[in-house]
Amino acid sequence: MPIQQTSAARSYNMSRIRAKNTSPEIAIRKALFKQGLRFRLHVRNLPGKPDIVFSKQKTVIFVHGCFWHSHPGCKRATIPKSNIDYWIPKITNNTLRDQRHYHELETLGWRVFVVWECRTKVLFLVDTVNDIVKFLDRGSP
Repeated sequence: MPIQQTSAARSYNMSRIRAKNTSPEIAIRKALFKQGLRFRLHVRNLPGKPDIVFSKQKTVIFVHGCFWHSHPGCKRATIPKSNIDYWIPKITNNTLRDQRHYHELETLGWRVFVVWECRTKVLFLVDTVNDIVKFLDRGSP
C-alpha cells in the first residue's frame, strides 16, 4: 500500500523535481561528449527548449522522463491511483505539448530525437548513444 503524504510533504517532493540537468540528461551528455560530440544545452529560442542541440546537424534531442511524458509501453509510465483528476490531464497535456514542439521544430527544419529515461540506464546507455550517433550521421531524412 502506498504511503500517504501530507499536502505539504507532497508539495516539497514535487518542488525537488528538476526540469533540466536531470540524471538521465547528464548521463546522455557525458556519453555523447566522450564520443567527441559537441553540443549546446537548453536553447531558449527553439520550441520546447531542447535538452541537447546539435546546431550544425540541425538536430535536437529531448531527454524525457517516462512518467512525466507518458512513455508508451514503459512500466514507469503509470498514472497514480490517487488524484487521477489531476494526473490524467497533466500528463495528457505534457504529451500534447511535446507533439506540438516536435511539429514546430520540424517545420523550422530541425530533426527531433527523443531519449526516454529508461533508455539512459547503464544497461542501455551504449545502445542509446549509438542510436543518436547514427541519427546524426544520417543527415537530412
